[in-house]
Amino acid sequence: MSLIQTSLTHTFRNRILQSADRIAFKRKVRGIWEEITYQEYYNFVQEICFSLLESGVERGDRVALLSQSRTEWAFADMGILSCGAITVPIYQSNLASEIEYILKNSEAKAVFVENETQLEKVLSIQNNVPSLKTIVIFEYKNAQALRNAIPLEEFCQKGLKRKDPKVFDDLLQNNGPDDTATIVYTSGTTGLPKGVVLTHSNFISELSDIESTIGLSQEDTILSFLPFAHILARIELYCGLTFGWTHAFAEGIPQLVDNLAEIRPTFMFAVPRIYEKVYNKILSQVQDGSSLKKKIFYWSLSVGREVSQRTQKGLSLSLGLSLKYAVASKLVFSKLKQKFGGRLKFFISGGAPLSRDIAEFFHAAGFLILEGYGLTETTAAAFTNQPYRYEFGTVGPPLGEVQVRIAADGEILIKSKKVFKEYFKNPQATAEVLKEGWLYSGDIGHLTEKGNLKITDRKKDIIVTSGGKNVAPQKIENLLKTQRYISQAMVYGDKKNYLTALITLNLEEALKFAKNNHIEEAQIFSHPKIEKLIADLIAETNKALPSFETIKKFRILKNDFSIETGELTPSLKVKRKYCSEKYKEVIQSMY
Repeated sequence: MSLIQTSLTHTFRNRILQSADRIAFKRKVRGIWEEITYQEYYNFVQEICFSLLESGVERGDRVALLSQSRTEWAFADMGILSCGAITVPIYQSNLASEIEYILKNSEAKAVFVENETQLEKVLSIQNNVPSLKTIVIFEYKNAQALRNAIPLEEFCQKGLKRKDPKVFDDLLQNNGPDDTATIVYTSGTTGLPKGVVLTHSNFISELSDIESTIGLSQEDTILSFLPFAHILARIELYCGLTFGWTHAFAEGIPQLVDNLAEIRPTFMFAVPRIYEKVYNKILSQVQDGSSLKKKIFYWSLSVGREVSQRTQKGLSLSLGLSLKYAVASKLVFSKLKQKFGGRLKFFISGGAPLSRDIAEFFHAAGFLILEGYGLTETTAAAFTNQPYRYEFGTVGPPLGEVQVRIAADGEILIKSKKVFKEYFKNPQATAEVLKEGWLYSGDIGHLTEKGNLKITDRKKDIIVTSGGKNVAPQKIENLLKTQRYISQAMVYGDKKNYLTALITLNLEEALKFAKNNHIEEAQIFSHPKIEKLIADLIAETNKALPSFETIKKFRILKNDFSIETGELTPSLKVKRKYCSEKYKEVIQSMY
């Protein structure tokens, strides 16, 4: 029986009643995995709820969360919702000026910060945010640096005198479906972020349809590393209330491989960039191996691809193919599966387009990646492939009650209970995307014969060449990023007579190449052999493209794109307008 109710807090209450003694979270503390039960989760949330009330937070007030994903984030978030307030998540990568804008625009009354680094950002702009009265910090090393911030443990003491289980139980059931749960500020690729207002009913619709579509249970374990400020990770967090699974927090991307072996998750959420990195790492290791290892790997992969193709068509395997696949699994695929912990049922991918080549590669190796599609404005997934219904290269069928229309210009229109209420304090922007009950997504796509949605590109990203040809740059960029020595690519060419590309190197692989070819590290971004290497990879990519989509010129940048330097959004999508301006002179040199 479903435990989902009309609000997130009521659903939380039901999960505690059902699963009090089960493990809700795992986190690594001083090298040891610490377990937190659902009952302990409930206790932390209750303390934070009453402490917020004691601090003057009232129903409808906004409270911000500036932290990476961790247990305290989950506790604080549900504590905020429990007292009828509204959570405003902020990426830990945001600059002080961006944090100031969000706090001022949302009129946040309180903010939870992760550590001294995040606290310093808030303190530097606090005088510019008159609504901000309370700052709570999760962890710190230097008490003198706190100034007027309150440590979480001390903050929780404030509510103990008001703590009342009966009152708290009533509070958990007080939120209605139309009440606002959160305001999520879109990272955006251009301009100021917009505050997406999502209600409890938006989340309940999403969770209910995921529950009926994705076969998961309280026996499952997830390893989490995406930021909860992103809507996909937020749904990941709330799915724990739906399914009652165990949510383990990775120590960080560098420790991911070790954490996989320790936690042995049954499924994972990730953005395409993670799969791209794994794909390139595997192929790199194969290329560096002996000729015998290469032969075994590529034979196994060819067998896996044949199995994958038959499986996708619903065809059975012949005895001969089954035997060959068993050998391939023993020699190659079983080793890959062990690196992921050995228990993975499937991956879930979202946040940006996933290359079909990568999805098919993983499937050939025995890993199913279920790609979905949605926006912050649709409370994450509006479409998703499913364990027994998937079509690579698409984002699957509409999720649950979602309706879809394709406009004359190819724009995807969505109608659903998952569609957001409005942009906070921005009726003009709201009116631009919500028309007659339909959300104008800004994405271009079409439905396949099987009824699955295929995304072509962002409407605003479509390049129109001087010859009048429409080019979807993401498709080309995804092809380039599957090449061993390329990390990131941005295709340019709007109103130009040919396409060009900014390329960043996969530094680890490029350094290996440099060493093998006696190239000094200082010359790696300009050496003729490196330039020829990239030129050959682009020429190889061009073979799969019509002439008007081929890259004619390129430049290698000295630094990779990153969130910190501004080229990428927190979901690792390229900020096209920002890059075009930042590298304007480099781009102009190609025309």
